[in-house]
Amino acid sequence: MSEVVVVGAGPGGATVAALLARAGVDVAVLEKDPFPRFHIGESLLPCDLPLFERLGMDMAGQGFLYKAGAEFFDERSGDHARFHFSEGLPGTPGHAYQVERARFDAHVLDQAVREGARVEFGVRVAGIEADDAGVTVQTSQGPRRARYAIDATGQDALLGHGGRSIRGIEDFGLAAVFRHFDDLSDAVWAELADEGQGSIRILVVEDGWVWIIPLAGRRVSVGVVTRKKGVTLDLFDRTWAASPMLQRLTHGSPRTELRIIRNFSYRNVRSRGPRWSCLGDAALFLDPVFSSGVSLAMLSGERFADVLVPALRTGSEADPELTRPVSDHMARAYTTFGSLIGAFYQTHIVQNVFFAKDPDPAIRAGLISTLAGDVWRDDNPFQDMLLESKRRRFEPYAEG
Repeated sequence: MSEVVVVGAGPGGATVAALLARAGVDVAVLEKDPFPRFHIGESLLPCDLPLFERLGMDMAGQGFLYKAGAEFFDERSGDHARFHFSEGLPGTPGHAYQVERARFDAHVLDQAVREGARVEFGVRVAGIEADDAGVTVQTSQGPRRARYAIDATGQDALLGHGGRSIRGIEDFGLAAVFRHFDDLSDAVWAELADEGQGSIRILVVEDGWVWIIPLAGRRVSVGVVTRKKGVTLDLFDRTWAASPMLQRLTHGSPRTELRIIRNFSYRNVRSRGPRWSCLGDAALFLDPVFSSGVSLAMLSGERFADVLVPALRTGSEADPELTRPVSDHMARAYTTFGSLIGAFYQTHIVQNVFFAKDPDPAIRAGLISTLAGDVWRDDNPFQDMLLESKRRRFEPYAEG
């Protein structure tokens, strides 16, 4: 019998497993897919840097690409804005990383294994059942017993779908069509990785946006996110054909097959209970326009470990509200990013703030710190403006 079973070995699950194991907790991680495995969510935020240090992760040594910030473009109007994290409010970390998720996820999981977590691949979990003495995790290899279980299954959202507690978030992106381009030309790679300093590019398009993420090894990830229903693969081709920038950056480069991810943007309205909790995307997934998903999942995993370790020591892990302090803490981040996403789609914030010709320096610095994920501070005028607007404010744990 393990003390904790973590279902899912992605960055959030691996983070909580690493920190639990470091504290001496007997933790097993069950993962259905073999690693390394492909995933999107390749652009990280500066708010991760202290956690990487705590986990002992050498991101630069692993060869992940330095990310200086974000650039926004609207080819229809010619607008362009560049935001470097180093220009944020004092104390905001000055850079992040662009990562190939197969290698990055394996790197985080390796840290968990080094700390003593046991990882089992090829194990499918059908459900989690709690009782007074513990939890039973029903797997393809038979039942497992533990004192506590964490659903870190990402967008598979094991418990949310099983318990029919997933609710879509209206007016955010509904689906993405994406592919990678390899062997970029010398000129394009210099533009993205050297002059562009590895920044993510966001193209504003009708009913959505496009990500352009440079990756180590002269690769670029390109994806089209839309708010329209009924997305098909030809959305990518139509968007690419309408964008001189996309055509120029990817000209002559080999490309992978197109993929689609649907069911973007949802909340799980029942994300914790006695002896179990949902972590990261299994609890809430926001449109990824501001690259918040992986970062917030890992930061949630860190908080989960800090709450669960003392509870296991005192025998109080059956409390159904055990992880409420984590939700309360993370609510500020989800509220901020959700409100910013809503404003991005529904208001003139892109034209009036992102593409402002003569921006207020304090507002601009505050926007940059928000984009960096540095959202647990009380001196950000942009974040205050965003959260004080009843029209813009997003409630992450609303029932609807």
